[in-house]
Amino acid sequence: MRTADWTESVSVLDRMTAVFEAFGEQDEGLGVSELARRANLPKSTVSRIAADLVGQRFLDREGDKLYLGIRLFELGQIVEQPRRLRHFALPVMTDLRDLTGRTVHVAVLEGADVLFISLVRGHPEPSPIRRVGGRLPAHATALGKAILAHSPSEVVDGIAHGTLEGRTPRTIRDASALRSALADTRRNGFALEREECTIGRACIASPILLHGSVPVAAISVSGSVEDLDLDRVAPAVRTAAMTIGRRVGAARRA
Repeated sequence: MRTADWTESVSVLDRMTAVFEAFGEQDEGLGVSELARRANLPKSTVSRIAADLVGQRFLDREGDKLYLGIRLFELGQIVEQPRRLRHFALPVMTDLRDLTGRTVHVAVLEGADVLFISLVRGHPEPSPIRRVGGRLPAHATALGKAILAHSPSEVVDGIAHGTLEGRTPRTIRDASALRSALADTRRNGFALEREECTIGRACIASPILLHGSVPVAAISVSGSVEDLDLDRVAPAVRTAAMTIGRRVGAARRA
């Protein structure tokens, strides 16, 4: 039970958490007074926090009742997918790292970006390795192109017709050039990126597909432009992607 002393000392984030935790599984919606009582917070504080959370869709309001919002559900789905993907991908990523000696990443598409959800480090490299939880523009990465090559047309259109950020002089900035690169990726089974995201760096990625066609993520091997051997690495990356896709698909059917 939260005490009065706790109420006086907590941060804004603690108070928001207290509001979320006040909801129970069987609740049909709560008023501000009941939320304040359960959270052990002043009614005026809860009213102010609730208004902000409704504005951000973390809470929904119907009349004088408040409900957990759809954005929490959306975020929860995003969290579950990376957790399961990491579980099935990690052994395959480790094997791929051991085979190539290079750093291996797995990422998902999140809006116009790729979001890194797992990595296995290879040989020490001079440039920074992307961190788990980091983002990069999808059009500038092999991972992003691998996923987009198999994504619905409306997803590709949303990115192609948006602002294609130029991270280096070699970054794709034109919608038709992006579509051409995606067509090459579909034909080859892998995406290649050379200095489009970081000068001196190259990356090879393949999509992780469910049922052979639905992209859920991509896996990549990265290294310096001089050292990354396309003929050797590309088949290994494709095999790794197919293996993860089969494992995730089998788990969903079980």
